[in-house]
Amino acid sequence: MNRIKINNNLILQQNNKLKSQPNSIPQKKSFQEILQGIENKDDVKFSKHAVERLRVRNISLTKTEINKLGGAIQKAKQKGVHEALILMDNKAFIASVKNRTIITAASDEQLKDNIFTNIDGAVII
Repeated sequence: MNRIKINNNLILQQNNKLKSQPNSIPQKKSFQEILQGIENKDDVKFSKHAVERLRVRNISLTKTEINKLGGAIQKAKQKGVHEALILMDNKAFIASVKNRTIITAASDEQLKDNIFTNIDGAVII
């Protein structure tokens, strides 16, 4: 099962291990090609603050949940939202839509009597 587990760093564990291909010749890539491979614009990123909040609040996310967050960010972008509150199950996230970055996260314990400011839209998934 793909899960994010927070210790000191954000770690995405994947079941699929890379398999080495025998007799394959490594292809040289330019720095630009490597950089483009790293910067996938469809990926959801987590700020350092969000990673710390996930760790402290003991919030774990599956790959499916991360994909849902990405879909919510995409919906917010289509509506012209810049900073979104995303509510998913018993969790809340604040996202910078332009940067596709989760800025902070809260679980149901932190949601009670809480006020969210500096947002211009909300997505409930």
